[in-house]
Parts: sequence; structure tokens; C-alpha cells
Amino acid sequence: MKKIITVVIAVLSGLSTFAQLPDPGFTVDSRTAIVITDPQNDFLSPNGVTWGVVGESVTANNTVENLEELFKIAKKKNITVFVSPHYYFKHDHNWKIEGALEALMHKINMFDRTHVLKTDGFEGSGADWLDRYKKYIEEDNVIVTNPHKVYGPESNDLALQLRKHGFDNVILAGMSSNLCTESHMRDLVESGFRVSVVKDATAGAILPGLNAYEASVVNFQMIASHVFTTKEIVKEINDFKK
Repeated sequence: MKKIITVVIAVLSGLSTFAQLPDPGFTVDSRTAIVITDPQNDFLSPNGVTWGVVGESVTANNTVENLEELFKIAKKKNITVFVSPHYYFKHDHNWKIEGALEALMHKINMFDRTHVLKTDGFEGSGADWLDRYKKYIEEDNVIVTNPHKVYGPESNDLALQLRKHGFDNVILAGMSSNLCTESHMRDLVESGFRVSVVKDATAGAILPGLNAYEASVVNFQMIASHVFTTKEIVKEINDFKK
């Protein structure tokens, strides 16, 4: 009987330990960059095509304001920001293989651009940057990568640009939390980067019986090196001295 009790205690102790996820932590240093996914009208403007499902989460998290705080502190401290945008061109609408949300995005003309090499109709479109971010994205400390095409950066040059500029550590934010943001986190982690996520500088769709934001936060906590609030990471960056 004593042996059984001992085994039960050991098992319960092990489960309790496992339930307490370790926090590897994240330190801002000279090899740290900020990555922001999809800071575009279709996600972040009340006029965007997804506002009806993401607006509640964006508003609750103060996502628009928090992303601006990241742009501001990056400029102040000369931290490099990589913006990974989402664009669809005419040829992308001819895809024969699509997942559920890919099909939806094409159906509602999300992130559509008229031409690969021209910006006709781009200004103020759903694919354009939110107006309040434009002055930051035009700064010298911001690099705009090639567009990603589904959710992750496997289809663009983000990892290449990070490596070529000498960055190993990534502070990740942007839209949408369980899609592009989470997919960027997963791919960057598996590519050998140390990744932290700013959980209130992102947001997700909320549908009947589905809260995409809550689902993503669980995965952020399980996969990233650390999960920050905007206030916390702004303080970390402010305290960093090159």
C-alpha cells in the first residue's frame, strides 16, 4: 500500500511540475529586431473587410495603439523593424489548392493589389498600411519584406533578411494572432531564432464558438521564449543600452 501511495504522489508531483511551463525568458540586445505582420487596413481599420470578426479583439487589446507604441520605441531606440505584409495579385486568384481561409480571403478580395510592379489603386486600399503607421514605416529603421502568401514567412524573404542583417532574436507582433502571427512564430522558432510575442499588439477573429485570439495565446505561451505585454516590452527596449 505504501508503494502505491508513493507512486501516486510521484505521478501527481510530476504532473504538477509539467503543468508549470518554464519561461526561458527574452533579453533585448544588439541582435534583436521587431517583426510586425500585416499592419494593414483590411485587419486594423473599421473599413477593412475583416473588421466584423476581428474588431472586437482589436478594440479589446488596443492593438492599433500598441502596434504604434512598438513603431515609436523602435524609432526612438533605433531598433530595426521588419514588416511582413500580405498581398494578393491577380495570378494568386487562380490557385487550384486552397484552405478554408485562403478561399475566403480571395472571395472577399482581402489584401488585393492590382499589379505586382505598380501601385495603382493601392493608396487607401485594404492592402495599404493603416494611415497612422505610414510615417513610421517610411523611416530608415524599417524594412518591408516580400509579401507572404498564406500565413507564414516560408514564402517570403523575412528569415533571409533577418540573417543577412545579423539578427537572432525577434520581438513579434501584428495581425492576425492565430494565423500570420502564430505562423511566423512557428517558422522562425524552427529556423533557429529566439522569438518573443507581444500578446496585446495582436488580435484575432471571434466567431460563435471560436475565439482565435485565445487559442493563439495558448500557443504563444507554449512555443515562444517569452510572452510580453506592450508595456513590458517597451520598458525592456527603453532600458536597453547598445
